[in-house]
Amino acid sequence: MATSSSRRRQRSTRLTVATVLLVIAAVAVVGGIASGTFLPVAAAAVVAFVLGAGATKITATELAQSRREAAADRARQAREYSELAAKRAKENAEFIAGMKTRIAERQQLISELEEQLAGAQRKVAETTLKLGQEARRADQAETRLVDEGRRLDDAETRAAEAIVLVAELEQELVDLKAELQAWHDSAKAPKRATA
Repeated sequence: MATSSSRRRQRSTRLTVATVLLVIAAVAVVGGIASGTFLPVAAAAVVAFVLGAGATKITATELAQSRREAAADRARQAREYSELAAKRAKENAEFIAGMKTRIAERQQLISELEEQLAGAQRKVAETTLKLGQEARRADQAETRLVDEGRRLDDAETRAAEAIVLVAELEQELVDLKAELQAWHDSAKAPKRATA
């Protein structure tokens, strides 16, 4: 900062010197013309020419120096921008590499999750199939159980009917035995009476 402010002061001094030289040249020309003779006018013209050339040289030097400084400033800015662009390019490359890595990791995770999901779906399908088979077996067993229950009821009904029939037959047998005994007794009784 100190150098740029000193440059500005130096530039101002140079331009001030060039302006003073032009003013002196103008005064010399006006003074030569005021004298009205050729020699002072010619001398004033020569002095004005030399002072004008000096002012032009100072101005040209100032302009060239300011252009060199501007060019140097632009070159410095270009280098800084180039360094910044290289730094950003490096950061972008690192970011891209990081993102590619993250994307690859995510894709790997997605693939693993898809495989696990497919496995889980297969297990669910197998389990559903097994449950369906077990449900059919349970239905068949229940149907057999109901059929066996009906057969049992029928068998129990037949057994009860058979028990009743056996009881009736036993009663008939008892009645027939009693009747037979009574016939035997009655057949033996007349023989006793005749004897």
